[in-house]
Amino acid sequence: MNSQYSGKHAQEDGRPDPEALLNRYNLRDSDAEASSSPAAASLPDEDDQEARGQSQRGRLRVYLGAAAGVGKTFAMLNEGHRRKERGTDVVIGYVETHKRAQTQAQVRDLELIPRQKIEYRGVTLEEMDTEAIIARHPQVVLIDELAHTNVAGSKHAKRYQDVMEILDAGIDVVTTVNVQHLESLNDLVLSITGIRVRETLPDRILDQADEVELIDIAPNALRQRMRHGNIYPPERIEPALSNFFREGNLTALRELALRLTANKTESQLQRYMTEHDITSQWATTERVLVGFDDRPYSRSIIRDAWRLAHGLHADLIAVSVQLEGYPAFIRHLMTLLKHGGHVQEFRAEQRQRLEEHAQFAEDLGAEVMRVTSSDIANALSDVATMRHVTQIVLGQPSHNRWENLLYGSVTNRLLRLKSDVDIHLVPVRRSQKSSE
Repeated sequence: MNSQYSGKHAQEDGRPDPEALLNRYNLRDSDAEASSSPAAASLPDEDDQEARGQSQRGRLRVYLGAAAGVGKTFAMLNEGHRRKERGTDVVIGYVETHKRAQTQAQVRDLELIPRQKIEYRGVTLEEMDTEAIIARHPQVVLIDELAHTNVAGSKHAKRYQDVMEILDAGIDVVTTVNVQHLESLNDLVLSITGIRVRETLPDRILDQADEVELIDIAPNALRQRMRHGNIYPPERIEPALSNFFREGNLTALRELALRLTANKTESQLQRYMTEHDITSQWATTERVLVGFDDRPYSRSIIRDAWRLAHGLHADLIAVSVQLEGYPAFIRHLMTLLKHGGHVQEFRAEQRQRLEEHAQFAEDLGAEVMRVTSSDIANALSDVATMRHVTQIVLGQPSHNRWENLLYGSVTNRLLRLKSDVDIHLVPVRRSQKSSE
């Protein structure tokens, strides 16, 4: 670890205290912690808010769910009550109970900001009153259904735009959204469920959130909740169970929500490590990097790396390094001396094999990266550090003594550069046999 890190929450070995990490970047279930400790809070308390001043932007906390009925609104209201009990000024800006008895009962004594009435085509509709919320200026406002489309005539077309204005006013927002409303997942959700979701939310809004908490429930349990009448009225239950709420649909949507939450948590961890100059590997997730080039046995090396990644349930990153500078000149000169007048044909074959190996890696589900460097080992080390790689797979060195003197050993140099990563060498002889 970089010796420049000197936070007060550090262990004897110089690494930050894990508890400090969890608390600083909200990597724990802060609500569960809050329910057991009156002093805990996932958003700043009154003293914090006064200290930062109203000019600073509010914090955004999002309860994410896989589908309607998982308990997002209930969790949001429950958090509101906990904050109120701790002395925080909390109001409800907008809540949609869908006439669910348990959700309606959870509103209890929380202050409700009256809704704005808007005339549209002879009908009076109600929307959240953003200006009234800002004028009231609570510490925290609870706002349901972040992806909602406002009625024509509203100040903003979408509710998330109202939320952005409230955040800019220095008010913290706790809100809810389902994963199927994310813009980037719209086509995927259509292919899974057969239903085009019309109300969408730009992914950047979730990316900007200070906290994202998943409200999770098993698909079968959610279907049981539906059968018990806790989500939709009786006439809508069977159609819902036969369509959007099929177990396969819910399982796929649940996986999307889990992955999204995991990615958000990972980005928080990476930000923490960057801010504290932490360069050592924290193996919270396995990642496998495989180096490949144009040599015929690269295909088998990629295949071995895939088997390792598959067994570890890890991401696979395939990296090829294009040499530049003096090392590239030396290799070009040696190739010219070895192949003479056929060097152009040999170069063409090299390029073709490299493309074939890259395509093979992509077919296996790997992320393919192409980098340019005068030092292969250093390039692989940089990628491994940047992507928090835990395992590196390379082919066993096949250079003769003279080539080792001329080019040096990539493997030996990489071993010196990345002592915190496991390095696997695939025997060239076995690779050559399996690629024939």
